[in-house]
Parts: sequence; C-alpha cells; structure tokens
Amino acid sequence: MHKILLSFAVILMTASGFAQAKKPTIMVVPSDVWCTKNGYMMKFDNQGTMVSIPDYKKAFQENSDLLLVIGKINTLMAERGFPLKDMGAVMKSLESESAENSMLTSKSGAGISESPIDKLKKVAKADIVMQLTWTINATGPKKSITFNLQGFDSYTDKQVAGAQGTGAPSFSAELPVLLEEAVLAHLDNFNSQLQKHFDDLFANGREITVRIKKFDSWTNDLESEFGGKELTDIIEEWMTANTVKGRFSTTDATENMMLLEQVRIPLYDASGKAIDARQFLKGLSDVLKKPPYSITNKLMTKGLGQAVIVLGEK
Repeated sequence: MHKILLSFAVILMTASGFAQAKKPTIMVVPSDVWCTKNGYMMKFDNQGTMVSIPDYKKAFQENSDLLLVIGKINTLMAERGFPLKDMGAVMKSLESESAENSMLTSKSGAGISESPIDKLKKVAKADIVMQLTWTINATGPKKSITFNLQGFDSYTDKQVAGAQGTGAPSFSAELPVLLEEAVLAHLDNFNSQLQKHFDDLFANGREITVRIKKFDSWTNDLESEFGGKELTDIIEEWMTANTVKGRFSTTDATENMMLLEQVRIPLYDASGKAIDARQFLKGLSDVLKKPPYSITNKLMTKGLGQAVIVLGEK
C-alpha cells in the first residue's frame, strides 16, 4: 500500500512539474517584407552606413489591420499557454524612457553599436521574436489569407520555428477571422517547434556571442601574464567555470582581441530572473577589475545576445 501511495505521489509531482514548465516569452511583430510593402520603413545610420529598418511606431499608429492581426495572433498563442509581450506596450515603454531619440542616433564605440531593433529587443526581453507576413487573396466574392510565421531567437537571430499556409476561401471579410482560419491548422506544430527550441535552451543554455578588445592606450594586451598565466587563458578558464556545461568556442584570439561564439549561458539566475549577455559578462568584468588583475574595463552590449569588454579604460 505504501509503495502504491509513493508511486502515486511521484506521478503527481511529475505531472505538476510538466504543468509548471516555463514556456518561451514571445513578441509578435510585422515582418520586414510586410513593412516594406506597406511603406513602414526608415533609415538608420549605423556607423556611417545607412540601413533600412521597420518603422514599427508609425505602423502601429496608422495601420488598424496590423493591430487586429497582432491581437488575433496574441489571443491564439495565449490560448495555448504561450506568454506574449504586447509590442504596442513595449513601444510605449521605449517612449516613456525617452529612448526613441537615442534609438535614431548612431552610437559607436570599440566597433560595436546598437540599432533600434536591438534596443527594442532589450526592452521587450522576449525569448522569441515572431515575425508575421500576410496577404489577402480575392476570388470573386470570396477571400482568403496567405500567411508566413517565422520564430527567431532574440539572442542569436536564428530562425527556430516556421509555418506557412493559405486558408480556405471564405465569404467572411473580417481580417482576424480569415487569419484564424488560415493559421489554426499550423499553429500547434509551430508552437511545438518553439517549445522544442526552448527545452534545448533549458538543457544546454542560451547562446550568446562575447568579444574581448583593448583600448590602444592600455600598455598590456591579452598575451600579458598574471600569476604566470596569459590573460587569454584566464578568460577561457572563467568561461569554462561559468557557462552551461563549459560550452563555448574561441573562434579567434590575438594579442589585441578575442572572439567567443556559441557561448552557452543559464536562462535564469538564482532569483528566476532572465539572464542576458550583459548580465552574464558583468561577472567577468568585475573579476578583471579586482586584484590580482586590476584591469579597468568597459562593458558594452548589442541587443540581448552580444556583449563586449574593452580593456584598459572605462
């Protein structure tokens, strides 16, 4: 009897664990293709190079169809237990912090800069950015919608899920209804792809990119020795100790720089707060500032998934 009760308790605990499993947070945005087609693009000066980027603010203010479509996707995802970040609310948050002016100004330093999209991702703190493209098709009195959903990891910009399709022709002229009819057959598979990617992040850590550089004014370099060890080796030892399962790749290393890719970091800290590249690399920055190294350094970031430490000055 005791064995039966114990087994039953284990089953309940396991089921509870699955029920409480964390799901990725998602932000739905119109795709670059949709923004270009509908005239919602703006120019961004990225260190002297003009780059076209979506003007989300203008799109949300002027296009009522966009609000309806984003709202419908948000509802469908929420019904399936996937938490979403409302893009309209995120845009307002950026404005309240007076971030928009800085977003439209190119910022450079030690070869790294943040675009408006990077700024948006940092404020949203979403694991997945879900880009949506749709086209309305008309055949006589009937209409249908063709859609393309792409889920991108906010930290790496790699596509981790996708779904495409065309709904059956319908007499309904309401855009949200047409979208729901087209998307429903594909959404569960799309969400399964998202969850599979997120499960991998739980098991193996989130992927970021780290760069180590030096100011010209610093008299030492990455081959300088501290306690009989080269600084490059010291940094790699810290990475081994602090990454998930010691996973990272030193792609390049010279006396003046290091490039570390596929750096796997924990999803959350001890308090359950999501960790991004800046929060992770601050640990290394603080270690280098203290004895026996006493290296003044500057920590900078690009979006959620890229961070750089520049050695020698603040």
